Amino acid sequence: MILSMTGFGKAVVVFKDKKITAEIKSLNSKQLDLAIRLPQAYREIELELRNMVAKTLERGKADLYIYTEANESSTTATINIEAMAAYKRQLQQLSETLGIPEPQDWLATLLRMPDAIKSDAGSGDVEEGEIEAIKQATTQAVDALIEFRTQEGRRLEQFFKQKIENIRALLNDVAPLEAERIAKIKARILDSLSKLDGVEYDHNRFEQEMIFYIEKLDITEEKLRLRNHLDYFIDTLENGHGQGKKLGFISQEMGREINTLGSKSNHAEMQIIVVKMKDELEQIKEQVLNVM
Repeated sequence: MILSMTGFGKAVVVFKDKKITAEIKSLNSKQLDLAIRLPQAYREIELELRNMVAKTLERGKADLYIYTEANESSTTATINIEAMAAYKRQLQQLSETLGIPEPQDWLATLLRMPDAIKSDAGSGDVEEGEIEAIKQATTQAVDALIEFRTQEGRRLEQFFKQKIENIRALLNDVAPLEAERIAKIKARILDSLSKLDGVEYDHNRFEQEMIFYIEKLDITEEKLRLRNHLDYFIDTLENGHGQGKKLGFISQEMGREINTLGSKSNHAEMQIIVVKMKDELEQIKEQVLNVM
């Protein structure tokens, strides 16, 4: 089972009067690119958190957010009367100095001022056991992210298998056209020779050159290698996570064989099939970037 690099995880841990929330999201990246944002009071454990997350994620561009808020059941808030009184005196003085009217709704105006409400939660002091609660929230958020990645990995696996089968079916459509293609190429060359008046040629030599030319257009090896790449892609897909780079390399090799088929085809219907193969492969390449 493969894992996607795209995902999201969130966990909430309640510690005394605080609610600690950890959120982590990730996108695709060649290497692990981890950014951590957390309150200043917890900066001392940033490196430890980074090591914890890095061991699990391996690859991807990840952002970890940790924030705290007062637990509603234990929050005690009071109106800061002294601050509001000071704000009112200054506003009255401002109104008198600048000659502007005073607010019609003093209460609404003063409540919008900074520090109008005092709360005893979130004082910034780290209590005993709070660090462990942060680590617990981080671990749970990462576990949720991995579960998300796993679910997305299942979807990607089905997507890849469908696209590989589409390419395999298109490759099978090439076989009936091969004999017709050779006959058309030979007929086209003979028709061109017949239009050259007064030109004589050695028919035996012509047949030898024709055989040599047709051998250069033979696509048996390309078809065989492409089938092998398709099988190898599926085997790698089912081999477990951490195969994203290998799947990318295999898809590049598939592209080379498909391009060679197109350059050797010399047949309109075969070229249409090659274009369809390229379209299916391009969709695979786009999604392989999201695989761990």
